[in-house]
Amino acid sequence: MAQDAIALLEADHHRVEELFRDYKSAGDPAARLHLAQVICMELTLHAMVEEEIFYPAFAAATGDQQMLEHALKEHQEVKDLIARVPSAENLDGAIEAIKQHTLHHVEEERRGMFAKARASGMELATLGGRIATRRAEVADAIQAA
Repeated sequence: MAQDAIALLEADHHRVEELFRDYKSAGDPAARLHLAQVICMELTLHAMVEEEIFYPAFAAATGDQQMLEHALKEHQEVKDLIARVPSAENLDGAIEAIKQHTLHHVEEERRGMFAKARASGMELATLGGRIATRRAEVADAIQAA
């Protein structure tokens, strides 16, 4: 049986939170650069599956267009910060900005969107299966590139 969508999205959140901790503790500049790239890839992949699968289902189930638009705005802010990473003169500062925006967004999702999604009766197991499949497809395409 597929894991529910919120559990999968929370697993992504925890993975990225751990990557931020790893980045902060990494002393080697090459390791920090690698971790920065992994953080950006994980966040990009996470935002994609949320925007393609979870958010439309959330909007359909709850009708909460305002919460959806706010989440999309926050995603765009993080995407804009990610786009600056390759040319960042201060990688630590760039990753810290991404971290602060991401942690704020995650907390809002946990308190608002995920709670509302659970209460709405959304088909979270079905969505979880779709999210896992899409995530694997994109991850495989990235590995092949």
